[in-house]
Amino acid sequence: MTDVLLEHPSDHIAVVRLNRPQVRNALSTAVRELLAEHFTTLGADDTTRCIIITGGDTVFAAGADLRDMVERTPIDMMGRRDYWGPIARCPKPVIAAVNGYAFGGGCELAMLADIIVAGEGASFGQPEVRVGIMPGAGGTQRLTRAVGKYRAMKMLLTGEPVPAREALIMGLCSEVVPDGEVMSRALAIAQTIAALPPLAILQIKEAVLAGQDSSLETAVMLERKAFQVLFASDDQKEGMRAFLEKRKPEFRGQ
Repeated sequence: MTDVLLEHPSDHIAVVRLNRPQVRNALSTAVRELLAEHFTTLGADDTTRCIIITGGDTVFAAGADLRDMVERTPIDMMGRRDYWGPIARCPKPVIAAVNGYAFGGGCELAMLADIIVAGEGASFGQPEVRVGIMPGAGGTQRLTRAVGKYRAMKMLLTGEPVPAREALIMGLCSEVVPDGEVMSRALAIAQTIAALPPLAILQIKEAVLAGQDSSLETAVMLERKAFQVLFASDDQKEGMRAFLEKRKPEFRGQ
């Protein structure tokens, strides 16, 4: 069995599933390589409109595989590929379906998503300080942007996790549902997104990500340009005409 499974539960939706339950989906180098390959391929696939990343019903990912890291040198770590880059740069909407632990690299992986659906029993944490290191794949930066300095500092400096309900209040996930409904809810959101005009979806994601670290003036300019470009699409004409004609639109991504 491969450490990462790729599934297509319905049209235009891909599910990337971590598959190392015996080690709580620890993120080995091999797993990171497979994730990078899948997201590179899916990001370039015109038939894929939304991607779900999950770890299964009991655990998302409990962090890096320390057996793969304990004897590494600084030069070894410097030579590693940017495995998270293809996920961070993926143009398609990404939903993280989180059950159980999302710790360390698992929390960083979840934060690469655009939407996080968490089970009531899920928990998020950056416990790297407890093994003598610190987050190294965006944990100090994405966490701070998501929840603010003071909440992020508490998580980072103590290594203490936060339960799903607290994560929701902090802004670290989009919604919390019963544990048994996490995947079905993620699929429902993905199906909603997949039925909408793909070009508009791509432009929305691009504008949000490009604008969040820009000045407001620059970000609004990027938004305005993307808005204008969409008037060159067939989907814009179809969507507006369907609304006026009181019928369901058929979006083709053109």
